[in-house]
Amino acid sequence: MSRYTADSRDRVRDAVDMVALISSRVELRRAGVNSYFGNCPFHDERTGSFHVRPDEKHYHCFGCSESGDPFDFVMATEGLDFKGALESLADRFGVTLQTEEEDPAAAARHARNERLYSLLHRTATFYSRYLWESPEAKPALDYLLERGFTEQTLREFRVGFSPDSWDRVMLASTNAGFTEEELKATGLIKESQNRKGKHFDFFRGKVMFPTLDSRGRVRGFGARRMGEQSGPKYVNTPDGDLYHKREVLYGIQLARQTAAKAGRMILAEGYTDVMALHQAGVKNAVGIMGTSLTKEQVAELVRLVQVLELCLDADRAGQDAMVRAAQLCSDSKLELRVVTLPVGADPGDLIKSAGPEALREAVAVSDPFVAFAVRRTLDRADLDTAEGKDKAITELRPAFAGVAQSVLRDELIRSTAGALGLDESRFVSLLGAAPGGGLAGPPPGQIALVSNSGLPLAVELGVRGERSFLAMCLAAGPAGAKELAKIDPDELLTSAVLRRAARHLAGQMEAPLTGLPPDDDELAHTVADLLDRAGRGGEVGPDQLTHARLLLELARIDRQIAHARAERTPGIAELAAQRQAIREDLGQVVTRIELTI
Repeated sequence: MSRYTADSRDRVRDAVDMVALISSRVELRRAGVNSYFGNCPFHDERTGSFHVRPDEKHYHCFGCSESGDPFDFVMATEGLDFKGALESLADRFGVTLQTEEEDPAAAARHARNERLYSLLHRTATFYSRYLWESPEAKPALDYLLERGFTEQTLREFRVGFSPDSWDRVMLASTNAGFTEEELKATGLIKESQNRKGKHFDFFRGKVMFPTLDSRGRVRGFGARRMGEQSGPKYVNTPDGDLYHKREVLYGIQLARQTAAKAGRMILAEGYTDVMALHQAGVKNAVGIMGTSLTKEQVAELVRLVQVLELCLDADRAGQDAMVRAAQLCSDSKLELRVVTLPVGADPGDLIKSAGPEALREAVAVSDPFVAFAVRRTLDRADLDTAEGKDKAITELRPAFAGVAQSVLRDELIRSTAGALGLDESRFVSLLGAAPGGGLAGPPPGQIALVSNSGLPLAVELGVRGERSFLAMCLAAGPAGAKELAKIDPDELLTSAVLRRAARHLAGQMEAPLTGLPPDDDELAHTVADLLDRAGRGGEVGPDQLTHARLLLELARIDRQIAHARAERTPGIAELAAQRQAIREDLGQVVTRIELTI
């Protein structure tokens, strides 16, 4: 592989306008000569501590210590490696890169690829103009507009139409100096089966969706047939020199920057799904071209984001695709979530029937993948018979084994036990039981669901955050009393005994063991345990207290969203907004805590 010269890298660095580059993501304000400040794009903050020195081509955040040059900034914000960042900046600031590789064959390959990119760009531009200007394309344009797509969206995605002609593109391209070999290499023409040596346009009379790479270069096309045409509904450019279907993420050139900043990407099935999401304001969305997710696509996503939200069709095929995606991502660092759509609807259908706000709301309240997996198993199970319940528990066992001790797991245990008509303790016991009657061992790195005593750990550990918060309040003295006064125990705490403890402590922080009801031994033991934990926990600051409370608030909102979704009650959008506000508050608290370490 050829390498770019050091001189090329220096020329790109010199050509970069740091203010223009960073202003695309950060609102900068001048603060003296060669000095600009803004809010850091790498962590949440309200006071701008992100400093840019344009002359030195350097940035530094005094809050999170992120710093670097133009290449570092593009790599961090756009998910590119150094070579990709170099090429992206060269394109943006008009620098021609030179390579150290002098092998004539390598130079010829590079020159040829540049011609192929030029040919594809030229063809995509022709298809786009044909859609808007040709009477032949009017039915296709009417179809797209009836689907609810705006002109702005169609032009942004460079949607076009291919003439229903055997050789329109081939003749126009050869007249422009391109060869038949180049047309075949880009998949624009195909050899006739009946007349050897004769070629014809591969795409004819179809809606055209150009597929671009992360640098915005056309690599190939997807096409949708219209009317009564024969053949498959969708067809793609054949794999060739530039186009490899397994690597394609439709819309990546538009989604990359937003996704890198948010740390999350929405994954849809096809072209119109991605366009619908972007038109609804969900800009961090890409498509997998109606196929299963591939390892090549996962590798691209891992470089870009930490969270992958699956927004696939709600039918059985879409659900099966989500399961395959989870299996493929199991060894990656991607956190998987699922966007729940109405049965039989895709993103475009939802926008058409309920408006863009409904789609944004669905994305805002995505579920952890394990919650989807559990719901999917229960929906398909025969819960009217003992055998059906046993089979469901067997299928659920791997899903629960992969969930660490958490409030999420406790919520899943509670809801699943209810669906099965079982006591929570009995469900956890059955979940941990192996087919032979013993206890099933957990997968490597996971904690068993049943303790050595036989008691369900969900009961013991599920309230760990709640117990920790109350102990911290005791340890913090007056500040803890003030924090405790902010909560409603009935809403925030799931443990009945801890709710009683919170109400008791609200008036007894200085002498917690006094005033206890004589007939409530469980409460007495709980308060004594909290007091012991407070004495062993060390000093507690106000930010640690706030952090613990906000975690409980986040869990409360998640419970309310799950309940609203299950009962199909309104207000999910408002709850999602509250959850986002809590997350932002958590981020600010974490930043303050980190600065004191």
